[in-house]
Amino acid sequence: MERVISGVAKFQKEVFPAKQERFTKLADGQNPEVLFITCADSRIDPNLVTQTEPGELFICRNAGNVVPPHSSQTGGMTASIEFAVAALGVSHIVVCGHTDCGAMKGAIAPEKLDGLPHVKEWLSHCRSATEVVRGRHGDLCSDHLDEVTCENVIQQMQHLRTHPAVASGLANGGITLHGWVYNIGSGEVLCLDEETREFKPMEERYRALFGELPEALTSGASGA
Repeated sequence: MERVISGVAKFQKEVFPAKQERFTKLADGQNPEVLFITCADSRIDPNLVTQTEPGELFICRNAGNVVPPHSSQTGGMTASIEFAVAALGVSHIVVCGHTDCGAMKGAIAPEKLDGLPHVKEWLSHCRSATEVVRGRHGDLCSDHLDEVTCENVIQQMQHLRTHPAVASGLANGGITLHGWVYNIGSGEVLCLDEETREFKPMEERYRALFGELPEALTSGASGA
């Protein structure tokens, strides 16, 4: 905790003054372009990975980067998604999983979560991912962790489509969905090609999407 407190002091003395103009603008409102949904894992820092500044990402985090399917029951994710899309007008939504995900380990072996009943219930939203992978192999074990992680991103994107504000944005071309998996050990980001359901290196994926590479990728960067 001492490190956290000293970090706040450093922010106030050094970082904030250097970005004073930006924070002054943000004090009156926000206008992010991207809703970034990722895991609550302490090893994931969306702004660091994407090299974005405050105000550029609307970030939602939870165990397993889960998006519950839309229902009449209000929850934090449902409200946040609705706000980001309908009120803030984001035009891109990223669902970002990651390697060595503890939530995905729990989804693979839910019997080990009996002492964590709320976690176990939450990860039931990942069951479609585990069942897809189980169907491919006939069983499910820790060896399938990376595959389940990727499939979970795909399934949570499917859940996103059930949210009315997202469905409307997709129908009128105002929203684009992106599925990513971040490799903690290498820094690589793999991106979903929805036509093939394959996760490809970011450079390859966005070359196909845009026809030309963003400048950062042409210089050899591995992230966004």
